[in-house]
Formats: sequence, structure tokens, C-alpha cells
Amino acid sequence: MTDMIEQLREDMQRAAANDDFELAARLRDRINLLRGGAESGDVAAADTSGITRQKPGAMGLGTSRQSVSPPKGWKPPKKPDLMTKGHSRRRGDASKS
Repeated sequence: MTDMIEQLREDMQRAAANDDFELAARLRDRINLLRGGAESGDVAAADTSGITRQKPGAMGLGTSRQSVSPPKGWKPPKKPDLMTKGHSRRRGDASKS
């Protein structure tokens, strides 16, 4: 296991030296998966392109939550008028009965 991590680390450094940063990032993610306890076969088949990293300085509960963005063209609904909330238009009719 440590031999595999060392080989991946060397490959990552070589890729970074050759300015192939995408390959270096994929190798870094594979190393992290191995260090996390994943099986070597699973690591080789893992797609790490969708992994998002926690931002530096953002630590604590809830900081690694995914942010939701509304679909294109979505507009928020109109806010209710607080002056008419709880008032009936037929208030005068109730006094006639």
C-alpha cells in the first residue's frame, strides 16, 4: 500500500513538473482515497472529477455543504402584502347578518 502511494506521489510530482495539473489533481485525489482506507482496485476505477474541496479557512459544522443554485430563468415568487394578511374583503357583509 505504501509503495503504491509513493509511486502515485512521484507520478503526481512528475505531472506537476510537466504542467499537467489536471493529472496531478487526479493523482492527489487517488492518494487521498488510498490514505482514507479505500481498496486499490476501487481507487483505480474511482472518478474523482466531481470531488469538491473544502475552502481554506472554512472549518466547522455546515461549511462543506453544497450550495444550491436555482435553475436558469427562475424568478422568486411575489411576496405577500402584509397589510392584507388576515383581513377579509367581506368584513362589512358580516355585520348585516
